[in-house]
Amino acid sequence: MKEFKFEEAMKKLEEIVQKLEDGNLPLEKLLELFEEGMKLSKFCSKKLEEAQTKIKVLTKTAEGKVELKPLKEEKEEANEKEEEEGKDKNTLF
Repeated sequence: MKEFKFEEAMKKLEEIVQKLEDGNLPLEKLLELFEEGMKLSKFCSKKLEEAQTKIKVLTKTAEGKVELKPLKEEKEEANEKEEEEGKDKNTLF
């Protein structure tokens, strides 16, 4: 599937929904459009989740200032925390 920008994917998805609702196409074409629509829907959902995650990255510092941490840095911190928690669970003493 061609890589779309979010807005392009949404527009294409809307066009596909319209064609599916019209129902004036052969079954094979309807199934093809449905499959393409599902792929576009998943792509759009993923992009929205990414945007939501970026918004959540806005955090307040100890001084009460708002700062934007790079998403990559936020993920690395989460991975480090998970690794530490995993080590704690495996420690017998």
